[in-house]
Amino acid sequence: MKVGKRGEYEWPEEGELVVCTVRSVKNFGAFGALDEYEGKEGFIHVAEVSSGWIKYIRDYVREGQKLVCKVLRVDREKGHIDLSLKAVNEHQKREKIQEWKNEQKAEKLLSIAAERLGKPVDALWTEFGYRLLDTFGTLYRAFEECAMDEEALAGEGFTGDWIKTFVEVAKENIVPPAVTIDGYLELTDYRPDGALHIRDALMKAVKEDHVNVKVQYIGAPRYRLVVRAPDYKSAEEE
Repeated sequence: MKVGKRGEYEWPEEGELVVCTVRSVKNFGAFGALDEYEGKEGFIHVAEVSSGWIKYIRDYVREGQKLVCKVLRVDREKGHIDLSLKAVNEHQKREKIQEWKNEQKAEKLLSIAAERLGKPVDALWTEFGYRLLDTFGTLYRAFEECAMDEEALAGEGFTGDWIKTFVEVAKENIVPPAVTIDGYLELTDYRPDGALHIRDALMKAVKEDHVNVKVQYIGAPRYRLVVRAPDYKSAEEE
């Protein structure tokens, strides 16, 4: 599943979660525009609004409301997309909304890059945008990877003068995700300034620029090590 400006990805997949804006509400169901698929509209049958009995459908959905729905069926020939609201739990809803907001931000960042490059946004989508979706899954993820590693695009085989600008925009606007883990060590150094030697040794052991380590002296011979890294794998390796 690709998230962001669709282009060739103009139809959702069955089972996919989509963000939609309710356009009209009838007694038998609701119609909503799919925010991520330009010009596409889906239908939520009243039976797919809630698992319980519904007396008034407007108690559950209303015009202008943003919903996260699951795609049940797609009929390209007829142009029909059937959706379910009740099939989406709260956790899925929160994740999807955050993903959608991230893509909104990413598209704004791409507009900034286009302005700096002196090109229309559509030209950037044609030049490399759709390839970024294929490689990273979302445009936001592409910016995020560049914020953490300026060689991320080159590592995936991308080339071109646009990369420098893309990375600059990413680093200026994206805060890389991070996880924190901590642990306790028992270390002993019998020199008078042994605590300083231990602290220096622990700090020098960290080789990654994107990994931050704090060493706290608890009381001989215990030390607390706090590692902050982009992901658990990097943190645990340190």
